[in-house]
Amino acid sequence: MLVEQIWTGNSYRNWNYLIACGETGEALAIDPLDHEKCLRVARERGWDITQVLNTHEHRDHTGGNDAIARATGARILAHAGAMGKIADVARGLRAGDIVKVGRTVELEVLDTPGHTMCHVCLRSHGDRPALFCGDTLFNAGAGNCHNGGHPAELYTTFSAQLARLPDETIVYPGHDYIENNLRFTLDREPDNAGAGALLEEVSGRTTPSYVSTLRVERQVNTFFRLSSPTVIARLRTAFPDLPEQPDERAVFLKLRELRNTW
Repeated sequence: MLVEQIWTGNSYRNWNYLIACGETGEALAIDPLDHEKCLRVARERGWDITQVLNTHEHRDHTGGNDAIARATGARILAHAGAMGKIADVARGLRAGDIVKVGRTVELEVLDTPGHTMCHVCLRSHGDRPALFCGDTLFNAGAGNCHNGGHPAELYTTFSAQLARLPDETIVYPGHDYIENNLRFTLDREPDNAGAGALLEEVSGRTTPSYVSTLRVERQVNTFFRLSSPTVIARLRTAFPDLPEQPDERAVFLKLRELRNTW
């Protein structure tokens, strides 16, 4: 599996992705908002974009669909529930479906509601497992639920799916918010040395380039650190009614609520 992570440089700080088969040169474009960059990179690599996959229905992820499809004839794939929200979807995806790219690449579809209720992530298997996670999981953060989502569903996605994936899974999110997310982690967990060191490493870069794994996320992402005594104690200062021994769901929901104020 060949992966190109394409930095759009726009105000939304989007990442776009091309996933290609090394044998056939066929490629899948994920959320190709910057269609010009995606098409240029594909040409430079000698790849043919044959499919476009949208992780969800928001315009900053679907805005390049039409241009890519007109230029390449690519089919559009998205969550089955988003077929009435995204134009010209040729294949509706459900949990457990496999998206094939050329002869060598197979990607498992995860149904991951929360940011929206029609969100999918893609999981690759093999020696270097990877997760293309759209706006569900960010480096050191989690997606918001403002526009068609639900925090309780996002918690279930994290606890029942993402938390069970292998540590070595590479994380490819839909946006780069790592600096601000790490600052939130340190606000909630000031003694998190890993988050502090990572913030120093990534701060001030003109073009982001850091790629994490789930092992790293479990160390620096507050939304994976729901049993941390420091996180719970600091959360109680903002929410005095938090139970003495809150369950992880309650901690996640309060963190998501607090993150909305940042």
